[in-house]
Amino acid sequence: MRGTEFKGHVLLLPYPSQGHINPLLQFAKRLASKGLKATLATTHYTVKSICAPNVTAEPISDGFDEAGFAQAKDVELYLKSFKANGSRTLSLLIQKFQNSSVPVNCIVYDSFLPWALDVARQHGIYGAPFFTNSATVCSIFCRIHYGLLTLPLELEDNKPLLLPGLPPLYYSDLPTFLRLPESYPAYLAMKLSQFSNLHMADWIFANTFEELESKEAGGISKLWPAKLIGPMVPSSYLDGRIEGDKGYGANLWNPLGEECLRWLETKAPQSVVYVSLGSMVSLTVEQMEELAWGLRESNLNFLLVVRESEMNQLPTGFIDSTNDKGLIVTWCNQLEMLAHKTIGCFVTHCGWNSTLEALSLGVPMVCIPQWTDQVPNAKFVEDVWKVGIRAKEDEKGVVRKEEVVRCLKEVMEGNKSYEIKKNARKWSQEARKTVGEGGSSDKHINDFVQHLELANKKEEAKVLNGYR
Repeated sequence: MRGTEFKGHVLLLPYPSQGHINPLLQFAKRLASKGLKATLATTHYTVKSICAPNVTAEPISDGFDEAGFAQAKDVELYLKSFKANGSRTLSLLIQKFQNSSVPVNCIVYDSFLPWALDVARQHGIYGAPFFTNSATVCSIFCRIHYGLLTLPLELEDNKPLLLPGLPPLYYSDLPTFLRLPESYPAYLAMKLSQFSNLHMADWIFANTFEELESKEAGGISKLWPAKLIGPMVPSSYLDGRIEGDKGYGANLWNPLGEECLRWLETKAPQSVVYVSLGSMVSLTVEQMEELAWGLRESNLNFLLVVRESEMNQLPTGFIDSTNDKGLIVTWCNQLEMLAHKTIGCFVTHCGWNSTLEALSLGVPMVCIPQWTDQVPNAKFVEDVWKVGIRAKEDEKGVVRKEEVVRCLKEVMEGNKSYEIKKNARKWSQEARKTVGEGGSSDKHINDFVQHLELANKKEEAKVLNGYR
C-alpha cells in the first residue's frame, strides 16, 4: 500500500524478550492485514531478529545496544535505562514519521513499558497498552495495585482466595510473586507498574479471548476494561486469513526444525510427548534428572528441548539410553511441533504464550510450572479448561520421575485421556472461531482499525484545508 491508502499507522513496542515480542509482532501482522501500516519498534539488539511480511521493524535504544538485558545484568538498572533511552529514541522515531505520507497515530506498547503512554501524549497521538498475561493474572495484580489486596497474601487454614470472576484460588495456585514478594522485588514492581496510568490509555488490549476468559475479565472490568483480542498465534494455525503466516517472524534463537520434523515423521499419530519448559527459567539439576528419567521410564516417544547451556545437567548416560524413543535438541519451532500429527501431549512450564499455543492447536498438556503466572495458568489448564494435568511436587518442590510417568500415562492413555482430548479439540475450535471473520476478537480488532481510520481521515481533511 502507498501513503494515503493506509487506514492509519500503528507503532508497536514490545518488551524485548521472545515471549513479549511474539504476540505484539503477531498483532502487528493482524493490523497490517486489515489495512493499517504497522511498525515494530524494538531494541537494537533484537531488531535484527525480526522478519515479518508487511511489518516494518525500526530500532530504538534501551541503553544496552550490544547485548540488551544480558549486558545490563540487573533488572532495575535495565528498566531505568530503557525508560530513559527508550522514551528519547521512541520520540525521535515518531518525529521521523511525522513528515512522511503516513504519520504515526497510535502507539500500542507492552504493558511492562507504561512510559510509552507519556511519549504518545507528548506527540498528541493515541496510546494503548498490550497485556501479555491471562486476564486472571491481570485481575490479581490490578487489585494489588489498587490496594484491594495486600502482600504477602496469607490464606488462613488453607482457605481459598475468592475474587469476582475467578474460581477459588488456593495458596498453591497463586503467582509466586504473591507468595514470596520479597524474592523478586524488581519484577514485582514491573508487574504492578503496568496499571500505573491505565486511566489515561485510549484502549487496553489483552492476549486472551472472550470464550476463554470473559468471566475473569468481567470481574475486573471497572478497573481494567480490556479488549480481548487473542490468541495472538500465527494465522496459518487458526483462521488462515493472513497469507503465508506460519511463524511469528522473530527468532532470538536458531530453531532446529528440519531435524525434528524428520524424526517425527517416523512416529505414529499422537504417540510423541513434546517437552519444552521455556526460555527463561532453569530447572535444578535434580529436577532435570527426575524429568529425564521419567520420560525414559514412561516408554513413550519424546522430543525434549534443552537449552545448550543446560545440556550438561542431563543425567550421565541418558541420551545414549533413549535409543530411538527420544530426540533431544537445543531449540525448535514450537508451533510446527505442536501442529504435527504425531504430537499427543505437551509437557510445559505453562508460560502464557505456550498455553495459548497448545489451546489453539488442541494439544493436551502436562504442567510443570516454575514461577510467577505459570502457576495459575497450570491451575486453569487442569481445573477450569480441563485440557491437562498439573504434576504434583514433593515436599522439596521437585516433580519426581514417578509423577512424570503418572501424568504422561494419564494424559496419553489413562481414564481422563478421552475427556482431556475432547476438551482440547473444543478449545482449538473456539480459538479458530474467535479470530475468524465475525469472531469476538476479530470484532474488537476491526473496531480499533475503524476508529484509527476515521481519525486518519479527519487529519487528512485538516491538511487539505490548510490547518496543519
